[in-house]
Amino acid sequence: MSKFSKSFTSENDQEIVDGILAGDNLALDAIYKLYYPSISHMILQNNGSEEEAKDIFQEAVIVLYDKVTFGNFELKSKLKTYLYSICRRLWLKQLNRSGASYATNDINDYQDTLQYEDDIAKHEEQDLKFSQMEAAMNKLGEPCKTILQDFYINNHSMQEICEKFGYTNTDNAKTQKYKCLQRLKKLFFLNDN
Repeated sequence: MSKFSKSFTSENDQEIVDGILAGDNLALDAIYKLYYPSISHMILQNNGSEEEAKDIFQEAVIVLYDKVTFGNFELKSKLKTYLYSICRRLWLKQLNRSGASYATNDINDYQDTLQYEDDIAKHEEQDLKFSQMEAAMNKLGEPCKTILQDFYINNHSMQEICEKFGYTNTDNAKTQKYKCLQRLKKLFFLNDN
């Protein structure tokens, strides 16, 4: 049972951060319920799919989780603004990586509020994240490990993954990729404890 008796709301961002630090799963659930809809809307309005929105939001939650649990995280803005900024940055990177030169709607208008750390601290944090992710990927098992590597690292299309693993269609391959991401998330967060 959670040690937080009341439900989390967007008005008590610091309690959500404290909940993450205390390992309260309800805090993570609150993040999804409170903030995912606006992220999904932003990505869908900027040439993305619901699946891509879920992936981007998941990555942003991992960034937040890492910052809260591995550093002296200080919330200097609304949590919604912080997550939106991370997701915006990740989405722009993904569009750039895929060679898209789409005219985005609200992304270009949104002011970035993230404070940057110095380069050394960024690299150390990034190395730690990569180590944790590698450990989680190694525990993930097949075919999930290969599916995620093929899609995110090797930039294979869902059609290529569908053919490689013998799925009947790309929707089934996407569903499997989503399930694999959920398993990876659980392993990643278990690794942090």
